[in-house]
Amino acid sequence: RGPTHCRRRRPRGQMGDASAAGVDGQPEKFEDTTEYANYFVTYGYLYHQKQMLEDHLRMVSYRDAMLKNRAQFAGKVVLDVGAGSGVLSIWAAQAGAKKVYAVEATDAAKFARMVVEHNGLAGVVEVIQKKVEDIELPEKVDIIVSEWMGYMLLRESMLDSVIIARDRWLKPGGALYPSKATVYLAPIRTPLLVERSTQLTSALNEWGSFAQYMKDEHGIAVDCLNKAYEEEHKGYFLKTAQWKSLSADSVVGEACAWYSFDCATVTIEELKTKASGPFLCAVNTSGPVHALAGWFDVEFNGSADSPTETPVTLSTAPHLGYTHWGQQVFLLSGQMFADRGDAVQGQGALARQPHNPRTLFFDVTYTLRRARPDAAEEHKRTIRYTID
Repeated sequence: RGPTHCRRRRPRGQMGDASAAGVDGQPEKFEDTTEYANYFVTYGYLYHQKQMLEDHLRMVSYRDAMLKNRAQFAGKVVLDVGAGSGVLSIWAAQAGAKKVYAVEATDAAKFARMVVEHNGLAGVVEVIQKKVEDIELPEKVDIIVSEWMGYMLLRESMLDSVIIARDRWLKPGGALYPSKATVYLAPIRTPLLVERSTQLTSALNEWGSFAQYMKDEHGIAVDCLNKAYEEEHKGYFLKTAQWKSLSADSVVGEACAWYSFDCATVTIEELKTKASGPFLCAVNTSGPVHALAGWFDVEFNGSADSPTETPVTLSTAPHLGYTHWGQQVFLLSGQMFADRGDAVQGQGALARQPHNPRTLFFDVTYTLRRARPDAAEEHKRTIRYTID
């Protein structure tokens, strides 16, 4: 995706390499680690923070979750995990919190301090520039706020850090904002399948010309690499999730809730091993189905001991308009022609890529279940997508 749609995530550090051995076996400084250079450092720039602040649906949802539930925040102690520029911490203070710990690992912390002071809240909001895994607080907290969500909800694994903070610092009965999360899948119609297939064909034709050039010009045959080149490019063009901000009319079937969890009880191990489940999405418009789309909702309901008076939901569904998360598009293995009443049925599982656990694999097995009993049965297809 282009720079306008680059994912800007505040760092959480759960998989950080701060304890890695440096020169002469001495512990390496966090700022000198590969993890910091490859991931954390970018979120210290204002342009990344600005991208998040420009996401209207994101901002309104978090603002309303706090300012429309002042009774839940009044006199409370709040921990903001991945505070970025500090806006969530400021809203928590404006909602009546008596103390807010704004934890931010990068140099964005200095911007947060400036904004907090400029808004006259330095006496309430304390900015701490550390990974949340490394902090020591003088007290337990009543509420944890965090904007931890990535593409397909779980990309970047920032929720790990929220869970660690929850288990260490949240009082019994305390609340998390957001409190519940759900991933949805839906069948869509999109020109992307034809576009990416055409790009793949062009790339393979280019390779053919290159192979001939190598033979004619340099006397070296490289056609033994044809299959490897083809598989490499199929993975890139057809099996890599595509970021899109879909229009509502792209969705040609019912969105089905595929995976959900309670933020108060989910564990890191569950996120690593149990982010899976079946899906059954009815098609409501006859015609071709080119892909599945994935998006998420998060709910701000407080806790059982302190439920919100005004529940708020932040949804990244296509019909609600743009968010920086957009939707993830998973191209099918060729288009399927579906009749109204048919359903795309299957099983999906998210797993962390071993070389970079901030990125994901999405393993999908799917088929088209026909509504008419006399219709020919569709073969099952299995695809491993990457969410980079």
